[in-house]
Amino acid sequence: MEQLRLVAGLGNPSAQYIDTRHNVGFMVVDYLAQKQGVTFTRSGPWSCDWAEWGETLLAKPLTYMNRSGDAIGILVHHFKIAPSEILVVVDDIALPLGRLRLRPSGSDGGHNGLKSIIEHLGESFMRLRVGIGTTLGTEQLIGHVLGRFAANERETVQTMIARATEVVEHVAQNGISSTMNLYNRAE
Repeated sequence: MEQLRLVAGLGNPSAQYIDTRHNVGFMVVDYLAQKQGVTFTRSGPWSCDWAEWGETLLAKPLTYMNRSGDAIGILVHHFKIAPSEILVVVDDIALPLGRLRLRPSGSDGGHNGLKSIIEHLGESFMRLRVGIGTTLGTEQLIGHVLGRFAANERETVQTMIARATEVVEHVAQNGISSTMNLYNRAE
Protein backbone atom coordinates (compact mmCIF):
# COMPACT_ATOMS: atom_id res chain seq x y z
CA MET A 1 0.00 0.00 0.00
CA GLU A 2 1.37 3.41 -1.01
CA GLN A 3 1.71 5.97 1.75
CA LEU A 4 -0.51 9.04 1.39
CA ARG A 5 1.96 11.95 1.55
CA LEU A 6 0.02 14.87 0.05
CA VAL A 7 -3.66 15.80 0.07
CA ALA A 8 -4.35 18.80 -2.16
CA GLY A 9 -7.73 20.48 -2.08
CA LEU A 10 -8.34 22.58 -5.17
CA GLY A 11 -10.06 25.95 -5.22
CA ASN A 12 -9.55 29.67 -5.77
CA PRO A 13 -7.83 31.66 -3.00
CA SER A 14 -9.58 35.06 -3.06
CA ALA A 15 -12.25 35.97 -0.50
CA GLN A 16 -14.84 36.31 -3.28
CA TYR A 17 -14.61 32.53 -3.88
CA ILE A 18 -15.10 31.38 -0.28
CA ASP A 19 -17.92 28.82 -0.05
CA THR A 20 -18.39 28.59 -3.83
CA ARG A 21 -18.96 25.25 -5.56
CA HIS A 22 -15.55 25.42 -7.22
CA ASN A 23 -13.93 25.61 -3.76
CA VAL A 24 -15.25 22.29 -2.45
CA GLY A 25 -11.68 20.93 -2.49
CA PHE A 26 -10.61 23.72 -0.11
CA MET A 27 -13.67 23.04 2.08
CA VAL A 28 -12.80 19.35 2.45
CA VAL A 29 -9.15 20.02 3.31
CA ASP A 30 -10.17 22.79 5.75
CA TYR A 31 -12.66 20.45 7.43
CA LEU A 32 -10.00 17.70 7.67
CA ALA A 33 -7.48 20.14 9.18
CA GLN A 34 -10.02 21.36 11.73
CA LYS A 35 -11.05 17.79 12.62
CA GLN A 36 -7.40 16.72 13.03
CA GLY A 37 -6.42 19.89 14.93
CA VAL A 38 -3.82 21.12 12.44
CA THR A 39 -3.33 24.69 11.26
CA PHE A 40 -2.44 25.98 7.81
CA THR A 41 0.58 28.20 7.21
CA ARG A 42 0.96 30.40 4.15
CA SER A 43 4.03 29.72 2.00
CA GLY A 44 4.94 32.18 -0.74
CA PRO A 45 7.75 30.04 -2.18
CA TRP A 46 5.44 27.01 -2.41
CA SER A 47 2.43 29.09 -3.58
CA CYS A 48 0.07 27.41 -1.13
CA ASP A 49 -1.40 27.23 2.33
CA TRP A 50 -0.10 24.02 3.87
CA ALA A 51 -0.24 21.98 7.07
CA GLU A 52 1.28 18.79 8.40
CA TRP A 53 -1.11 15.99 9.35
CA GLY A 54 1.27 13.40 10.74
CA GLU A 55 3.40 12.27 7.78
CA THR A 56 0.95 13.77 5.28
CA LEU A 57 0.96 17.31 3.91
CA LEU A 58 -2.33 19.13 3.39
CA ALA A 59 -2.22 21.84 0.72
CA LYS A 60 -4.44 24.51 -0.79
CA PRO A 61 -2.77 26.05 -3.87
CA LEU A 62 -2.82 29.85 -4.05
CA THR A 63 -2.32 29.81 -7.82
CA TYR A 64 -6.02 29.78 -8.72
CA MET A 65 -7.71 26.69 -10.09
CA ASN A 66 -6.35 26.76 -13.64
CA ARG A 67 -2.73 26.87 -12.39
CA SER A 68 -3.04 24.37 -9.51
CA GLY A 69 -0.28 22.22 -11.00
CA ASP A 70 2.25 25.02 -10.54
CA ALA A 71 1.93 24.87 -6.73
CA ILE A 72 1.51 21.09 -6.54
CA GLY A 73 4.56 20.64 -8.78
CA ILE A 74 6.68 22.76 -6.43
CA LEU A 75 5.57 20.76 -3.36
CA VAL A 76 6.10 17.42 -5.07
CA HIS A 77 9.60 18.41 -6.16
CA HIS A 78 10.59 19.89 -2.78
CA PHE A 79 9.33 16.94 -0.70
CA LYS A 80 10.16 14.26 -3.31
CA ILE A 81 6.60 12.93 -3.41
CA ALA A 82 5.63 10.36 -6.03
CA PRO A 83 2.40 11.07 -7.97
CA SER A 84 0.92 7.82 -6.57
CA GLU A 85 1.29 9.30 -3.05
CA ILE A 86 -0.95 12.28 -3.87
CA LEU A 87 -4.71 12.64 -3.41
CA VAL A 88 -6.35 15.65 -5.08
CA VAL A 89 -9.82 16.70 -3.88
CA VAL A 90 -11.77 18.49 -6.60
CA ASP A 91 -15.31 19.57 -7.51
CA ASP A 92 -17.13 17.70 -10.29
CA ILE A 93 -20.17 19.04 -12.15
CA ALA A 94 -20.79 15.63 -13.77
CA LEU A 95 -21.64 14.08 -10.40
CA PRO A 96 -24.90 14.86 -8.61
CA LEU A 97 -24.60 17.09 -5.53
CA GLY A 98 -23.33 14.99 -2.64
CA ARG A 99 -21.95 12.09 -4.69
CA LEU A 100 -18.28 11.14 -4.29
CA ARG A 101 -16.03 9.26 -6.70
CA LEU A 102 -12.53 8.13 -5.76
CA ARG A 103 -10.13 6.98 -8.49
CA PRO A 104 -6.44 5.94 -8.46
CA SER A 105 -5.71 7.89 -11.67
CA GLY A 106 -7.37 9.15 -14.84
CA SER A 107 -7.96 12.03 -17.19
CA ASP A 108 -8.86 15.60 -16.29
CA GLY A 109 -12.52 15.02 -17.21
CA GLY A 110 -12.71 18.60 -18.44
CA HIS A 111 -11.59 20.05 -15.09
CA ASN A 112 -8.93 22.74 -15.55
CA GLY A 113 -7.41 22.24 -12.10
CA LEU A 114 -6.80 18.54 -12.81
CA LYS A 115 -5.57 19.42 -16.31
CA SER A 116 -2.94 21.72 -14.80
CA ILE A 117 -1.76 19.05 -12.35
CA ILE A 118 -1.63 16.42 -15.10
CA GLU A 119 0.59 18.76 -17.15
CA HIS A 120 3.09 18.70 -14.25
CA LEU A 121 2.77 15.13 -12.94
CA GLY A 122 0.99 12.94 -15.47
CA GLU A 123 -2.26 11.11 -14.66
CA SER A 124 -1.01 8.70 -11.96
CA PHE A 125 -2.29 10.51 -8.86
CA MET A 126 -5.42 9.72 -6.86
CA ARG A 127 -8.38 12.02 -7.15
CA LEU A 128 -11.52 12.39 -5.10
CA ARG A 129 -14.24 13.99 -7.20
CA VAL A 130 -16.90 15.73 -5.12
CA GLY A 131 -20.24 16.18 -6.86
CA ILE A 132 -21.55 19.72 -7.20
CA GLY A 133 -24.03 18.77 -9.96
CA THR A 134 -25.44 20.82 -12.81
CA THR A 135 -27.97 20.61 -15.58
CA LEU A 136 -26.90 23.93 -17.04
CA GLY A 137 -25.47 24.59 -20.48
CA THR A 138 -21.98 25.94 -21.05
CA GLU A 139 -23.17 29.56 -20.96
CA GLN A 140 -24.34 29.35 -17.33
CA LEU A 141 -21.65 26.92 -16.19
CA ILE A 142 -19.13 29.51 -14.98
CA GLY A 143 -21.78 31.21 -12.86
CA HIS A 144 -22.76 27.83 -11.44
CA VAL A 145 -19.29 26.67 -10.37
CA LEU A 146 -18.34 30.12 -9.06
CA GLY A 147 -21.69 30.48 -7.29
CA ARG A 148 -22.52 29.62 -3.72
CA PHE A 149 -24.67 26.70 -2.69
CA ALA A 150 -28.39 27.42 -2.27
CA ALA A 151 -29.90 27.38 1.22
CA ASN A 152 -31.75 24.12 0.48
CA GLU A 153 -28.42 22.46 -0.53
CA ARG A 154 -26.41 23.35 2.58
CA GLU A 155 -27.31 20.28 4.64
CA THR A 156 -26.33 18.00 1.73
CA VAL A 157 -23.09 19.97 1.30
CA GLN A 158 -22.17 19.61 4.99
CA THR A 159 -22.80 15.87 4.84
CA MET A 160 -20.82 15.60 1.60
CA ILE A 161 -17.82 17.46 3.06
CA ALA A 162 -17.86 15.25 6.18
CA ARG A 163 -18.03 12.09 4.01
CA ALA A 164 -15.25 13.34 1.71
CA THR A 165 -13.12 13.93 4.80
CA GLU A 166 -13.80 10.36 5.92
CA VAL A 167 -12.67 9.17 2.48
CA VAL A 168 -9.35 11.01 2.84
CA GLU A 169 -8.83 9.59 6.34
CA HIS A 170 -9.69 6.07 5.14
CA VAL A 171 -7.25 6.32 2.21
CA ALA A 172 -4.52 7.40 4.66
CA GLN A 173 -5.18 4.42 6.93
CA ASN A 174 -6.27 1.67 4.54
CA GLY A 175 -5.24 2.57 1.00
CA ILE A 176 -7.29 3.38 -2.06
CA SER A 177 -8.73 -0.04 -3.00
CA SER A 178 -10.47 -0.57 0.33
CA THR A 179 -11.70 3.04 0.31
CA MET A 180 -13.09 2.82 -3.23
CA ASN A 181 -15.06 -0.31 -2.26
CA LEU A 182 -16.62 1.50 0.69
CA TYR A 183 -17.26 5.00 -0.62
CA ASN A 184 -17.85 4.88 -4.38
CA ARG A 185 -21.37 3.55 -3.89
CA ALA A 186 -24.31 5.91 -4.18
CA GLU A 187 -25.73 7.00 -0.85
